[in-house]
Amino acid sequence: MADVIPPPVVTTLNSNFNGDGKHANGVLISETSPEASSLFPKNGVKGHAANELGGPIHSERPMRIVVIGAGASGLCFAYKLQRSFENFSLRVFEKNPDISGTWFENRYPGCACDVPGHNYVWSWEQKKDWSAVYVGSKEIFKYFKDFAAKYSLDRYISVSHEVIEARWEEVEGLWNVRVKDHTTGTILEESCDILINASGILNNWKWPSIPGLQNFKGQLLHSAHYDESVDLAGKNVGLIGNGSSGIQILPAIYPKVKAVTTFFRSPTWVAPIQGLDQHIYTKEELDAFANRPGHLLEQRKNIESTVNSIYPMFLNGSKMQETTKKRVGFQMRTRLIDQKLQEQLIPQWGFGCRRMTPGIMYLETLQKPNVEVVYGEITKINEQGAVCDNGKEYEMDVLICATGFDTSFKPRFPIHGKNGKNLQDLWGSAGEAHSYMGVGAPEQPNYLHFLGPNCPIGSGPLVGAIEAQADYMLRWCDRWQTENIKSFIPKQAAINDFAARTDLFMRDTIWKAGCRSWYKHGTIDGRVSALWPGSSLHYCEAMQYLRADDFDVAYKGNRFDWLGNGFSQTELDQTCDWAYYIREVDDSPYLSKAKVRKVLTKSGTVLWAYSHSGENIEKMSVSRDG
Repeated sequence: MADVIPPPVVTTLNSNFNGDGKHANGVLISETSPEASSLFPKNGVKGHAANELGGPIHSERPMRIVVIGAGASGLCFAYKLQRSFENFSLRVFEKNPDISGTWFENRYPGCACDVPGHNYVWSWEQKKDWSAVYVGSKEIFKYFKDFAAKYSLDRYISVSHEVIEARWEEVEGLWNVRVKDHTTGTILEESCDILINASGILNNWKWPSIPGLQNFKGQLLHSAHYDESVDLAGKNVGLIGNGSSGIQILPAIYPKVKAVTTFFRSPTWVAPIQGLDQHIYTKEELDAFANRPGHLLEQRKNIESTVNSIYPMFLNGSKMQETTKKRVGFQMRTRLIDQKLQEQLIPQWGFGCRRMTPGIMYLETLQKPNVEVVYGEITKINEQGAVCDNGKEYEMDVLICATGFDTSFKPRFPIHGKNGKNLQDLWGSAGEAHSYMGVGAPEQPNYLHFLGPNCPIGSGPLVGAIEAQADYMLRWCDRWQTENIKSFIPKQAAINDFAARTDLFMRDTIWKAGCRSWYKHGTIDGRVSALWPGSSLHYCEAMQYLRADDFDVAYKGNRFDWLGNGFSQTELDQTCDWAYYIREVDDSPYLSKAKVRKVLTKSGTVLWAYSHSGENIEKMSVSRDG
C-alpha cells in the first residue's frame, strides 16, 4: 500500500493575520466570524454573512496544486503563485537530488548557456555579477538555487521525488499522483485540483541508435548524464554530434586529451549574435553593473531588443534571412581555413533551420593538430571504437555521445486523463503531439504544461515565454479558485484548429527547410512540432488573455454559485476604500487590447532605425510627443 505524503505547505490569509485571527491592524474581516456576521444583515431566514449561499462573491476556496519538476519553469510558477494567491497548497516534486533542472543535470565539459547570461534571468530578477557574456552551467545553477532560497520556495519542493503516474478522477474532479521517493524506495500518493507539468522537453536523454554501442569496452559517456570523475587527460576520445552540446564540449576537452575524433553527419550554422561575442567581464564592468543606476537594465533591454528584432530572419525569402546567411557563411569561411571543412560544415539550407549556437572557439578547435574530423555515418561500435561508412575504424579510450534527447513530447510516465486517455498514447509520435497553444493537452482536464508542443523555444528569448506561460496558467488557477469550476479542458476542435493554423504558418518559414532538426523530431521534412507560429513577443501577446470559449468548463453545482451571498469582498474588508470608484480623474484600466499593449510597451518612447536589409541598426529614445 502506498504511503501518504505529509501535509503540504498551505498559504492562506493567515500570512496577513496575527495568531488570533485578526488582521495586523486588529480588525476582524473573516466573513464566518461572529463579529463579521454582526456587521451585516442576515441573508434569508437561516443565514448570515456566510450561509448555504456561500461567502462573498469570488470567495477563494482552497486550491491544491502539484507541480512536476523544480527546474526554471517550476520555480517560476511557484514564485508567481506565492506572490499573487492565498488559500492554496503547493507541492513541487523534483526527481533529482537538487533543483534547477537542466542546470543540475548537465555537467559536461564546457556546458554553458548559449544566450547572454544577463538575459537568461527572470525579467524582474537581474544578476549583477555574471562572470562573462555566456556563463557556465554552475553559475546558472547557483542563480536558480539563490532565487529559490531568496523567496523561500524550497518549502514547497520535495527533491528525489519522481512522479511515476497521474490519473484524473472524474467524479471527484481531481488528480491522483503517484510519486516514488528515491531516498526510501517507497511509493507515495498525493491528490490535487490542478496538475502542472514543468518537467521540460530536453531532459529525457537517450543513447544514439548505433549498432553495438554497448559493446564498447572503453568509458562510454552521454553529455546529459556526464560522469565528472572520468579523467580525460592523455586519452584518445571520440565525440559524436555537432549540436549545441557537442559544439561546447570539443573546445573544452581538446587541451586535456591526447587526441579527439569528432563525428558528425550534417553541417550546422555556428555564429554568435552579432555584437555579442564571448567576453569575460572586467572589474570595472562588474562595478558598473552593481553600482551604476540603470546601467545593467539598459544593457539587458538592448540585448533583449536585439534578439527580439531578428524574427524576420526565420521567414523564408526574407531580406534578413538572405543577408544573415551570407554574412554568417562568410564568417565561417574566414574562420575555417580548410576547404574541406568549409564544404562539410557550412550548410546550404537557411540560417536558423536548426537551433543556432554561438560556438565559442568551436571552428578554431576543429583545426587543431590533435583533432580529427570524421564526416558521415557511424555504421557500428565495436569493443575498440567506431567503424564509419568510409570503411575506417577509429579506436578510442573514451566515447562521448552528445546526441541529445527524446524530443517526441511523449511524457516519460503515464498521465491518464478523461476516460482514462493516456497522454503517452496521444503524443506517441511527434506528428501526433498537438497541443493547445503550447500549454494544454487533449483529454487532460485541469492539466497544463510548460514548453509543450508548438511553443516559442527557438524564435526568440525563452525565459520571457516561460513567464508568459506561468501567467497564463495562473489565470486559470484564479478562475478555478473563484468561480466554482470543477474542470477545464481544451476542446479537441480548438486543438485541431491550432495545429492546422500552425502548420499553415510553418510552410513559409526557414524551419521547414531541408535540415535535420529536433524541431521536427529529428527528421528532415517532418512536422514542425516544437515551435510557435510566430515570434516570442507574438506569443506573449497571444497568451495575455484566456480564450475560455476554446475550453469545455464544468462546474461544481450551479455555474453562478460564485456570486455567493450577495456581499462583495470589499464590504468584508474593513481596511479598504468602500468608494474606490469615486475619483477626480479617469485612471481606470484601459479596455481594448491595443490600448493595454501600447501602455504596457511604452509605445511612442523608442524608435528603431533600419538598414535596407531590414536589420535594426540603431535604437534611440524619444519623448511621448516627439
